[in-house]
Amino acid sequence: MYSFEELKSLIEQFELPERFDMVVAIANGGIIPAAMLNQRLGAEFHLLKFSLRDPMQRPMYDKPRLVEEPGFDVAGRRALLVEDRVKSGATLQMARQLLIDRGAATVRTFAVNGPADYSLLDVPCFRFPWIL
Repeated sequence: MYSFEELKSLIEQFELPERFDMVVAIANGGIIPAAMLNQRLGAEFHLLKFSLRDPMQRPMYDKPRLVEEPGFDVAGRRALLVEDRVKSGATLQMARQLLIDRGAATVRTFAVNGPADYSLLDVPCFRFPWIL
């Protein structure tokens, strides 16, 4: 298990080779890593709210559901979409497509654990220190 400080250090040291106009966190899991990244990037910060799993990480639906329409404009913007853990990739792909459909110039994905355009780790049985 990684400690909060270890993950914070990994995020602080991670070099993004691109510039972004906005950081978009997939709520709830992506909020903390997105905020950490955004402290370095100084970009706009927004949330996308999806529902797929319960608090014990068991699927509740057959596909992710958008909980709330985004209240921000992505047209022509470069967005970094942040998630904590990518399992099936369904939420990340749905969120990416949503931003593309709304006119984002670029959408790159970042995951703390699992496959994404940029990821810190890809390990099984990963537990986040910020999940109580």
